[in-house]
Amino acid sequence: MHGPWCPVCVIPLEMIDRAHAIARRPGVIFCSFGDMLRVPGSDGDLFQVKAAGADARIVYSPLDCLKIAAANPSRKVVFSLLASRPQQRRRTRWRCGRRERSAYEFSVLVSHVLVPPAIAGILEALENRVEAFLGPGHVCAVMGYREYEPIAPCYRTPIVITGFEPLDLLEGTLMAVRQLEQGRAEVENQYGRAVSPQGNLEAQRMIRRVFEICDRAWRGIGVIPKSGYRLNDEFRDYDGEHIFELGTIHGPEPAICISGQVLRGLKKPHDCPAFGRECTPQSPLGATMVSAEGACAAYYNYDGIWWCCRPRQGVPDVNFIHFLESAACDLPRPQASACPPPP
Repeated sequence: MHGPWCPVCVIPLEMIDRAHAIARRPGVIFCSFGDMLRVPGSDGDLFQVKAAGADARIVYSPLDCLKIAAANPSRKVVFSLLASRPQQRRRTRWRCGRRERSAYEFSVLVSHVLVPPAIAGILEALENRVEAFLGPGHVCAVMGYREYEPIAPCYRTPIVITGFEPLDLLEGTLMAVRQLEQGRAEVENQYGRAVSPQGNLEAQRMIRRVFEICDRAWRGIGVIPKSGYRLNDEFRDYDGEHIFELGTIHGPEPAICISGQVLRGLKKPHDCPAFGRECTPQSPLGATMVSAEGACAAYYNYDGIWWCCRPRQGVPDVNFIHFLESAACDLPRPQASACPPPP
């Protein structure tokens, strides 16, 4: 399964609808990173909202939003902060400095999520089928992996913190399978060149200054207690939900879409009756088809490779461990200098 580390995939439909409702307000300039513009809400995506007359803009940095706000002092600029923890450090630094600058209308729509509570929520489900996790190396580069250490033995589930190079993923998978075969359940760090047990302490300090922990809804999972961040009272005047008073918004998922079950590892993308038909990367029904990191998009783009390489009937499959060990030996190991640790 593709785990719940992709923020685009786990943002609930209600939050997408809130973003669209704000973007439609007169006098609003709605800013977002590009991956969020194609995530469908109950009534289309942000590109369609923009086509209907809203001023929605793609930005590449939170600082771009400040430049837009400074150039448009008479309009309300809203930045969509729909993301998981790895992106919070630079955004928090920007927000800490931004508090003193109130010459123009500016706010953020926050839906940050925390990974460890989501892992526990998945493992506690009665229908859980997950046997091991490859932990998100980019998140742990900031937050460390101490929070995962109680989870692995409690649920008897190995957790291996991995990077993103091919060798990282192969070695991380090998380490997880070895734990399962040896009857172990602990946290291992494959991504040692970038991740330390304690993480980036200065970044964590900045996050704690601006945010407070709250309950958060996850797409396909539901509300998980203490699994998200919101702006604390000191910065509440920049909270878009507070400023625009949106109230309660409920948006039903498309009945045919099973992205929630895909996210939890209960079904494969090709089990969905809409996969490759009503739902494609060009016209997605669910978030897992929008993001390049989503399981449905990956299956759509690369399933043909697996289909060509799958074991044929009557031909024995190769030993999985032997394959991983051979691949790990053959691939060049990434150099530490190519991926410096976070500041």
